[in-house]
Formats: sequence, structure tokens, C-alpha cells
Amino acid sequence: MAATTVFRGDSIAAIDYQCEAGRGEAPFVEMHNSFSLAYVRKGSFGCRSRGWSFGLVAGSILVGHPGDEYCCTHEHVGGDECLSFHLAPSLVDAIGYRPDIWRTVCIPPLPQLMVLGELAQAAAEGSSDAGLDELGMLLAARFVELLSGWQRRPAEAGAGDRRRAVEAALWIDQNSHELIALERAAREFGLSPFHFLRLFARVLGVTPHQYLVRSRLRRAARLLADDARSITEVALDVGFGDLSNFVRTFHRAAAMSPRRFRRLAAAAAR
Repeated sequence: MAATTVFRGDSIAAIDYQCEAGRGEAPFVEMHNSFSLAYVRKGSFGCRSRGWSFGLVAGSILVGHPGDEYCCTHEHVGGDECLSFHLAPSLVDAIGYRPDIWRTVCIPPLPQLMVLGELAQAAAEGSSDAGLDELGMLLAARFVELLSGWQRRPAEAGAGDRRRAVEAALWIDQNSHELIALERAAREFGLSPFHFLRLFARVLGVTPHQYLVRSRLRRAARLLADDARSITEVALDVGFGDLSNFVRTFHRAAAMSPRRFRRLAAAAAR
């Protein structure tokens, strides 16, 4: 099985798995070494765990609990692809740990989870400005809410929370040219990554990563209109790691390429 790490932080990691096991290939016993939610984006496979047998298709989620054994089978169709989030125990505790939930083994395709799974896949492919770590946390929180049979009512943010969220946004904006991970921003304001994400989104209506990307885009637009730097220099100076990511993100936001935007800005100035 090919495994590619697409994100790794202190509290959450995202790994892309592509299994090429053929139909009827002999299964073997494996063990989960972390809490995990593996979103099946393509293909199908079976899973035996805790005395139960499950069939997973696109949209299903394989739930992992540390120390639990499982066995994957391919009795009908060979091959599958998953985007798997691996969560630290501290993050699971912050979201909500209940053994009966985290030992569910398999979740059928549920629209409430599928939309987040597909958004996470888009983020992994670079076609969304949402943070992959943020989406993994939101997916885990939604998973726990659905299986708990209740949903948290968003509490009204107090004055202190609003002030902290605004201060965090100002800090992100001032440092948007730097590499800012969710965990770094959370530490800066004395919160766990999950609570920081929840507070920021509740007060400001966007996630920290979305705000970071939009801050970079705002600065890029200003530089493209007023500065003689090359497009590559603009991309790197505002905080994008590479030109292709900048061009793709800018086009998605402005419905035009940075080069065309610069031409239109120059024409308007004249």
C-alpha cells in the first residue's frame, strides 16, 4: 500500500493511502497505532474487527482506536483510496472521547461527513483554501456529534473571546508572510488547536487558515497593482510557498490569473 503524508502537526496528521490489493488477495491482521478517521474516496473493501464484519464504499469512514486489531479484505473489488486523519489523544480528549464512539470501526456514507471528507480531499489536492488540519478536526468533531446523538449549540462568544479572536486575526495578518500553522497560532494565544479553531471560526466566520490565505491574497493584489516585482517574487513575498499554488489560489479567488489582474490594474491606472 502506498502511503503519502500530506500534512503532519503535533496533534493531527493526514495521510493519503492507495491500496492496490487485488480481488481475493489474502488478508492479514493489522493494528491501529493511533486514533484515526479514514475517509474512503474511491473503491471498496471489507473490514473485520471486534467480531464484526463491515463493507466500506466511497464515502464511508474507517474508524481507528489505538491498540485495536483489524483485517481488511477485498472480496468483491480490488483497490481503494483513502484520506486518513490521525489524531493525538489530547486532541481526541478536547473533541470528546467516548470508547463506544471511537470503537465504532465503520461509519456508512453520511452526507454530514461526506461533504467534509470531500472538502478535505480538495484541500489535500490544493483546490481549496481551507486548512487540511482544520478540516480534519472539524470532521472528527462532526463525527463525534453525530454518533453522540446530539449537537453542540454554539455558545455566544463573550467579550473576552471576541477580543482574543480579533487579536489573533490581527496577529495572523501582520505575520501572514511567514509559515503559520494552526498549532503555532494556537500556542501564541494559549489555546489548544481545536479550541482556537472553534473560537476563531465562531467569532469571525472563517477558519484561521482561510483568513491567512485571504490576507496573503489581499497583499498580493496590492503588490500586483502597485509594485514592479515579478509575479514569482510577489507570491513568495506574501507567504505562498510556490508559484503554482499562488496562481491557482489567486485564480480561484479573482476568477483571473495574477498576470491578467496586473494588466487590468495597469490599464485602470492609466
